Amino acid sequence: MVRAAAGWTDLVVTPARGVRAVDGLLTGLHEPAASHLLMLEAVAGRPALLRAYAQALQGRYLWHEFGDLHLILPADATHRAHCDSNAW
Repeated sequence: MVRAAAGWTDLVVTPARGVRAVDGLLTGLHEPAASHLLMLEAVAGRPALLRAYAQALQGRYLWHEFGDLHLILPADATHRAHCDSNAW
């Protein structure tokens, strides 16, 4: 169960730690060496993240530009069937 709270945490989300209460992320594109990518990898897995970035490069998306976003969902997401129709 997730409960609202206030305060500060030193928690860093990484693939090794994993996530438990995230269905997906809507995020901008970050440089390939950015630490932020560890959090994205924790949600989607490395193979999916690499595919997303390959598509972004092919589509000439820009890093940190307004509007260049992607939706990242875990491979076992229950809503995956609804999103696969949007695949490239």
